[in-house]
Amino acid sequence: MTDALHARARAFVTAFERGKPMPETFDALASDLARFQASQIPGFAKLCAARGVDPKSIAHASEVPAVPTDVFKLTRVATFPEEQTAITFRTSGTTIGDRGAHAMRTTATYDAGALAFGRWALAGDLDRAPLVVSLTVRDPDSSLGHMVELFRKEIGGGDGGNAFDGDIFDLAWLDEVVARAVHDERPVLLCATSFALVMFLEALDGAEFPLPANSRVMQTGGFKGKVREVDARTLRGSLAKALHVGERKIVCEYGMTELSSQFYEATIREPAAPHSVYVEPPWARVVPVDPETLRPVANGETGIARIEDLLNVDSAFAVLARDRVVRAGSEGFILLGRDAGAPPRGCSIAIEEMMG
Repeated sequence: MTDALHARARAFVTAFERGKPMPETFDALASDLARFQASQIPGFAKLCAARGVDPKSIAHASEVPAVPTDVFKLTRVATFPEEQTAITFRTSGTTIGDRGAHAMRTTATYDAGALAFGRWALAGDLDRAPLVVSLTVRDPDSSLGHMVELFRKEIGGGDGGNAFDGDIFDLAWLDEVVARAVHDERPVLLCATSFALVMFLEALDGAEFPLPANSRVMQTGGFKGKVREVDARTLRGSLAKALHVGERKIVCEYGMTELSSQFYEATIREPAAPHSVYVEPPWARVVPVDPETLRPVANGETGIARIEDLLNVDSAFAVLARDRVVRAGSEGFILLGRDAGAPPRGCSIAIEEMMG
């Protein structure tokens, strides 16, 4: 059954790539995923029972109880036995507590979605493959590292590489590959975390590092205490000046270890799209919910993020994050930052219901 569900999820990605209508409704696949996950994950079955939800009767995505991301730190959330694990992505471990783990039986569905939406948001306007260069932590357990390497191979044609190792930048290597790209008139796609970009600017010490024409930057992640925080607008302006990249080609990405989908600002693709608004692919939704009741808040109000992800076939279709979000109408959502401190009351209750 899991292979058939993966195929149905990837059909959404294929339809998006081809500009075709979705193969079925979001609710239809979401309901089948929830039923399958309840039958294979005891903790999720407990959560459904505690909420009075009969998985067999689910007909809409909104009826599926969401699994708090903290649960991925406490227990295995997977529909398959451990020996069938192909890869396990883990959270960065920069916050207090254990690292969250997201086990996958296959990365095929994750890879298809990451490539399709990443290509759309970052390189869909290009008529040649960009040189993909990374400023990300080298961690074999990192979903971000996996995705950027996928971009390097599939979007960038295999060239490029990572210029960042821990707290060290290989500026000589970076200068060499960028000089070659400038000579070839080939745009660069620079993929980096926010803290790495701040460190990179500090390493430049006021100097400029011009990238080739039509280059762009994918910025992701927060600072997590690694360096001083820099206002998003200030950082974007500093990067544009140092790299000779237009501000609209500096695109923020939002994703997390517990998901199989990502979200992007649409400033490259849509002339009127503002910074700070993230758009969703057709296979994922972000719903702000009340931190206590976990019910959707009124349009325009702030809530914590309930993320529905059709590509999360073998874990949790609906995930409850601590990130505070607000809908920007049908255009997408605005990310307001992490809800600091203890888990919100609604998350804590859901954790107890799953683990009890």
